[in-house]
Amino acid sequence: MARYRVTTGATTWPDDTGCGLLHVDMDAFFVSCELRTRPELAGKPVVVSGGGPRSVVAAASYAAREFGVRSAMPFSTAKRLCPQLICITPTPGLYGEVSKGVMGVFRELTPLVEPLSLDEAFLDVSGALKRLDSSPARLGAWIRERVAADFGISCSVGVAKVKFVAKLASGMAKPDGMVVVPAAETLAFLRPLPVSALWGVGKRTEEQLRQQGLDTVADVAAAPLSRLRRSLGRALGEHLYALANGHDERKVVPESPDKSIGAEVTFDVDLHDRSALGLELLRLSERVAATLRRRGLRGRTVSIKVRFADFKTITRARTTAVGVDVARDIHRTAVELLTEHAPTGAVRLIGVRVEGLDTESDGEQLLFATPEPRWRDAEVAADVARSKFGAAAVRPASLLTPRDQ
Repeated sequence: MARYRVTTGATTWPDDTGCGLLHVDMDAFFVSCELRTRPELAGKPVVVSGGGPRSVVAAASYAAREFGVRSAMPFSTAKRLCPQLICITPTPGLYGEVSKGVMGVFRELTPLVEPLSLDEAFLDVSGALKRLDSSPARLGAWIRERVAADFGISCSVGVAKVKFVAKLASGMAKPDGMVVVPAAETLAFLRPLPVSALWGVGKRTEEQLRQQGLDTVADVAAAPLSRLRRSLGRALGEHLYALANGHDERKVVPESPDKSIGAEVTFDVDLHDRSALGLELLRLSERVAATLRRRGLRGRTVSIKVRFADFKTITRARTTAVGVDVARDIHRTAVELLTEHAPTGAVRLIGVRVEGLDTESDGEQLLFATPEPRWRDAEVAADVARSKFGAAAVRPASLLTPRDQ
């Protein structure tokens, strides 16, 4: 892939005519954000994780990855692989703040920005080239320089004609690089790659393809479409055939609306006590409700997620009469679901989620002559207090510890 890679400071690069799609991916994002204030840890095996026996790795530095440490891996496993591993606990709010700034840089170039997560996004710069008197690769180089200068972190950029190839290219550019795939060389770029490079190919599909002697993207591209339909099903067969031949009709879709908002916690020690679980549900409901109000949203469906000690996981949901954004209402429904569907058993993880989101403009149901206090007013007041004095300024009395009292 060396002929597609653009080195830092380069002034020439492969032909990027017609390659208006960029995929930008931050390098080891959470770790990079933390190391800005801990530069002495640069080049060392570092992870961001809670560090407890049940914690998982949120992000790993490239030095840690050399030991086999990966994100989503249990921290205990990571520590066994790399005994000298350095663990940094997440800084609340930091990653969202940096992400917001980075996405703002992208939007200086084009409104067509599609965030996939806090640390990656697609950009369609086709319409901005003439206005900026530039080219896709030049804009990719500018993004890398600007992100490094403004935020002290690095990113990798893929430049291509279609989304699928741009994402592959950014992965090959890591860390801290850029890969440009000329439109005319899209098939040449794809052909030698393993079938696992195709979007939609997991372990099971990869095994199916390899059993048929289809080991590379070139093999899939050359296979009769009818054969792929029979072996994989019509939809998946046609999807992989199109990608293998360099076709990806998906457009960059800016700012997809939130579909749900949730929070969950994994316990260091399994919990049996339903009263304690009820308090955890209250804590999570407070977080979810605050996020809903901050984004001006309400949701019609409340769900819980429960993972037991044996890793069996259930989700149960209930639709409410009106949209909710109040912790008291979310918590009440969540406790009802827990009582009905998981009344016993040791619990390893519990979560709360609100779905069916819509804007506050739909209004809330007004109940006349009700003795109930205006709980939403109280929670909004608590939001204001927290914004001024910190997250611990106002909490439900049931969540106070003896130290707080």
